[in-house]
Amino acid sequence: MALQISFWILAVVAVVAALAVVFLRNVFRAAFALIMSFLAIAGLYITLSADFLAVVQILVYVGAISILIILAVMLTRELHQGNPSNNLELPALIVVLLFLAAGVWIVLATNWKVSAVPPVAPTTSALAQALFGGGGFLLAVEISVVLLLAAVIGAIVLVREK
Repeated sequence: MALQISFWILAVVAVVAALAVVFLRNVFRAAFALIMSFLAIAGLYITLSADFLAVVQILVYVGAISILIILAVMLTRELHQGNPSNNLELPALIVVLLFLAAGVWIVLATNWKVSAVPPVAPTTSALAQALFGGGGFLLAVEISVVLLLAAVIGAIVLVREK
């Protein structure tokens, strides 16, 4: 019962944070709302016994992409102005409502198969062994980390004032 309550609390937090990303006019606060949404989604993965996905969500999205977005926002000039208003708000709302209606229709029309026994065994060790063990992708991950670090340092060097 407590797992279901925590699932719904995290789901509400994720949706509210996602709406805050869309509706906040301050880009920096919207980036922090995006981090909150990512963390809530990681919590949802934990409640669904997908611990590896939760760790990847935190490492990749919260740890890398969100920090990159905040770095880009901090390096942007004229941040105090916020997001400009747009004339495409009504067409965007119509498109979003059409996608929402299609998504709700697909979810309701699908015959979902539900397992009677929830998985209780952690999946992290088996997946980590497959990815980073013998014959895994450890070298590719390390090379991508070095390349991303070089790109961030290069971006900082390019935008700094002389």
